[in-house]
Amino acid sequence: MVDVAFGAAAMASIFAIVDPLGVVPFFSALTEDMTKEQKRDVISKSCLVATATLGVFAVFGQWIFDAFGFTVPAFEIAGGILLFFVAFEMMNGERPRAKLTDRERQESLEREDVGVIPLGIPLLAGPGAITTVMIYMTQPVGDAMDKMFVFAGILVSVLTAFALLHYADHIFRRIGRTGTRALSRIMGLLLAAIAVQFVIDGVLGTARLNGIFV
Repeated sequence: MVDVAFGAAAMASIFAIVDPLGVVPFFSALTEDMTKEQKRDVISKSCLVATATLGVFAVFGQWIFDAFGFTVPAFEIAGGILLFFVAFEMMNGERPRAKLTDRERQESLEREDVGVIPLGIPLLAGPGAITTVMIYMTQPVGDAMDKMFVFAGILVSVLTAFALLHYADHIFRRIGRTGTRALSRIMGLLLAAIAVQFVIDGVLGTARLNGIFV
C-alpha cells in the first residue's frame, strides 16, 4: 500500500530545499545582458543538470553509503545539522552560503555557461538537496514503489524552477526582493522543522544500532 505520509514528506522536503523561487533573483542578475534565446538555453541547462545530479544521488546513494561505511543514522544527523544551518540562513532572508559562496558568486559573473554553474549546481542541486534525496532514498518503506515519491519530488521541483525561470524577469519585477525574501523565510521555517526531525531520527536510530533500546 502506498505510504502517502512518506510521499508527502519527501516531496515537500525536496521542494523546500531546492527552493525554485529563491533562484529567480540570481537568474535575473546572471542573465541580465543575455538575449531571450540565450536565457532559454541557460534555463534548459540548469534544469537538466539539477535533475541529473539529484537523480544520480537518488539512485546510487546507497552505494555511496556502503563505499564510505556510513550509517543512515549518522548521515541523518549530519544532514539534519546541515539543513538546519541552511534553514536558518533562509529565515534570515539570505541565500544559503552552502549553496553559493562569495567567490563562486563573483566567478559566476564571468562565466558564459551559468546554466551549469552556479544555477544548476549549487543553486538548484546544492548539498542540502543532495542530502535530502539520499536520506529519503535510504529510509525504510513498506512498498518499494514509495521511493518513486523521491523522484516525483525532484521532478516537481525542477519543473517548477523551469516554469518560474521562464517568467523570472516578470516575477522579479512584480514581487521584488522583499517578496522573494518573505517566501524564502517561510520555506526556511518548514525546512528547520524537517532538519530537527532528521536529527531526532538519527539519534534514535543510533541508539537502536547500539542496543540502547529497541
